[in-house]
Order: sequence, then structure tokens, then C-alpha cells
Amino acid sequence: MALALGGCAHGAEVAGGKPVSTGPEPDSVTTALWHMDETGGTRVADSGPFRLDGIAGLDASTTFGRYGRARVFTHSLDSFVQVGYNPALEAPDGFTIEAWIWLSSYGIWEDTPIAGRWDAATGDRSWLFSIVGQSLRPPLAPALSPGDHTGLVGVASAGVLMFAFLTEDAGAPRSYFSTRPIELKRWTHVAATFDGSVVRIWIDGLPDAQYAVTGRLRASQAPLQVGNAVDPRWLRSFGGDLRADQARNSTPFYALDGLIDELRISSAARSGFPGVKGR
Repeated sequence: MALALGGCAHGAEVAGGKPVSTGPEPDSVTTALWHMDETGGTRVADSGPFRLDGIAGLDASTTFGRYGRARVFTHSLDSFVQVGYNPALEAPDGFTIEAWIWLSSYGIWEDTPIAGRWDAATGDRSWLFSIVGQSLRPPLAPALSPGDHTGLVGVASAGVLMFAFLTEDAGAPRSYFSTRPIELKRWTHVAATFDGSVVRIWIDGLPDAQYAVTGRLRASQAPLQVGNAVDPRWLRSFGGDLRADQARNSTPFYALDGLIDELRISSAARSGFPGVKGR
């Protein structure tokens, strides 16, 4: 079942006596909502009902965002946000992933994740929401990608949205794409929804593409990663901070270059995004 739920505004400001539109608040189907409003530090607070707080890598800094503040992601292994596995992240019967993003560039390898629970190294995989990259190879790229996402991206064009997932039937991964690329250097609201029969991809609150597909999202033990895809086994904790083991491979193949704000996961397929206006 698809639901059209908008939620209330958070942190409303007043300009000239008139309320200024702000980001969403959790509603009845919100699993997690990260406003990214921290002024610094590595804690990324979840305002959803389960309080699924994340830990930002040391190179995922903060700045002004689409609403309030946002996280800045850059070409670094330590540019990520990780949320540890929690059963609340599972949404087999209905699912929405959405965020505001501002891209500085497209990745030079297969893709750059906005968010995902997709650990290619261990096989713990559920879903991945990302921006298709340029799929460059040496000498145009500084190194050969490990190819973890090559089979997902295929021949899709650089800049388009990709929503990939596995179903419970243990079949091959399925990938679905937007019809147009995300514009660089502007705020864009992006989303993917799945209700068990239709995948829809949304850009700036409007449906861009839809695909008929049946199944349920596969459960996995994978953590949620935002703005990157780093092997969780490479991450080490230092006084509460997470750092990537640079000795493994210092090349940030899947690091997103840009900003992410108002990231939300919902346990239903939303049928619209009231109040979303791109700019």
C-alpha cells in the first residue's frame, strides 16, 4: 500500500512575520529521519521512533544544508555515516528511501551511494540507493575499481539515480534507474519507493520512472551506510569515532562528492512527497 504522508515541519523560522518552510518531522511510517543538523562532531542523531543514531567518519563534516545544516561528503574513505544494524531497518512489505542531495560531481567509478545496506564483501545485502558514476578505467581513472557494483550499474548513464535490491527468493539483484540524471550543484529531492509490486523513482517530489516487480526486500545483517560504501570490517573505533583502515586500500572508490540532508527511511511506500519543491 502506498501512503502520502508529509509530516510536520521542524525548526520553523520566521522571516518578515511569515513562516519559512522547513524539513519534515517523523510521521506514523517513519523508521528513521536524520536531519543532519549537528554543528560538528561525529554523532548523527535520528529523530525517528527508534533513535537509530549514526556515527560520521572524520571527513564527513557539517555545513549549511537544504534545511538547517547538512553533512558534507568528499573523496575519502573516512567520509561516511554508519548506522549499526537494527531490526527496525527491515521493511519487507513497503519501503521508501528519500533525501535532499547537492552533488558537486559524479563519481568516476560505478556509482556513489546516497544510502544503502549493501555489504558486497560479506554478502550481507538488502538495498542500495545511489548515483551512477562514469565507470572509468585506467588510465582515465587512477585505479581499477573492485567492481563491487558493476553488475548493478550495467550500462546506465552517469548521473542517473539507481535503486537496487535483493528479494527474499535468493535471485539475482535487481536494479532500476531514473530516466534523467541528477543536476549538479543544486539541491534536489530524490526518493525510491517499493510496495511489493511497483518500484517508483522520484525526483523533486514527482514520479520519474516506475517498474513492475514483485517480491519482498531481503533482510540482512548489513549496517546502513550513507555517502559511501566501505567494508565494515575495515572500520575501527577510536574513542567513539570510526576510522577506515587505510592500509587496506586508501582509494575511496564509492565516496559521494556533495551534501546530503534530511535522509529518511519509511516502512511504507509513499505515494507522494507533499511540500517538496526543488531548487
